Amino acid sequence: MKQKQFGSLPVQLTNFENAKFVILPVPFEGPGHVFKGSDKGPEALIDASASINLYDIHTDTEAYKAGIHTAEAVRERSPEKMVKEVQVRTLQLLKKRKFPVIVGGEHTAAIGAIRAFADYYKDKDLTILQFDAHTARCSEEGGTAFHHHCVMKHAAALAPVLQAGIRSMSLAEREVLEPGRIFYAESMLDGSNKTWMYDFLNKLSRNVFITIDLDVLDPSLMPAVATPEPGGLQWAGFVEILTKVNEKSNIAGVCIAGLVPIKYNKAPNFIAARLLNTILTLRNTSELK
Repeated sequence: MKQKQFGSLPVQLTNFENAKFVILPVPFEGPGHVFKGSDKGPEALIDASASINLYDIHTDTEAYKAGIHTAEAVRERSPEKMVKEVQVRTLQLLKKRKFPVIVGGEHTAAIGAIRAFADYYKDKDLTILQFDAHTARCSEEGGTAFHHHCVMKHAAALAPVLQAGIRSMSLAEREVLEPGRIFYAESMLDGSNKTWMYDFLNKLSRNVFITIDLDVLDPSLMPAVATPEPGGLQWAGFVEILTKVNEKSNIAGVCIAGLVPIKYNKAPNFIAARLLNTILTLRNTSELK
């Protein structure tokens, strides 16, 4: 079956060789979710992208004109095999000077991408920047280390990690947190706290790989996630943070995961697609300066 293209763009804007951005869908879902369906998330996001305006009103730019190719999806059902294929294909994209965009399913897809970025940037500064409601620092869950609760445990073994939007963790995870490198949603949303953004940005290195679990957003905005948590980020604040990250560092790639489509509420699909386009816009405008 022919892979649908982000934005339903014409062929001349989706040609792989000429495209600056390459989207890698990973429709994977492992066991242990209360709400099932994250494996349907990548397709729902791409379907929704065909109905949003890709012109960005804030920057007066059209990032899609730099070319967006949506690659053939990774369809491995084994988490170990899926992670390995994502790693191999992401590294291939980096070597071809593409901007990789991994669109999970489950957040576990980020493990392969993180491995690829750590390999590619091994001699350069790299920070793994996580936006998530959960710390995802478990050593093992459900008898496996390849679980969405373990993503950042893998990341921390490969590169410096910065965590933001956090509002849920286990006691065991709390014991392994890195002081000063976790930013809780409550503090980020506190209008009287004027210092957190300064501290946050100062901890970023020259290159940044961003991994986003969509449950970092408040359920009032993004209810279509497997493990929703109250007290999350809102749209304008999140975009402001991403904008400042883009001004401070080189965003080298991104993973967006965790969308669990709701049959009778398509709005979250459009929000996820808009978020992806916003990040591409930020990345594209940084190179236009």
